[in-house]
Amino acid sequence: MTDTHTSARDSAQLLHIVFGGELVSLNGTEFRDPSEIDIVGIFPDFASAHSAWKAKAQMTVDNATMRYFIVHLHRFLDPT
Repeated sequence: MTDTHTSARDSAQLLHIVFGGELVSLNGTEFRDPSEIDIVGIFPDFASAHSAWKAKAQMTVDNATMRYFIVHLHRFLDPT
């Protein structure tokens, strides 16, 4: 009998990091104070990273210069 569900161990681990902070301007990605960057966390897949990003982005919707980002950390670990 074949299991139709794929476990996390069976799929490739594609780490993503979510972080954000207040930007200097709306047109760039320079942080106003890099020491105040909010590291939300490292996630095992894009879906969970996106969920965390969305939650943080919604919490800061009233501050136009506050931005959160998802970085594909796995691309830095294995750039091929």
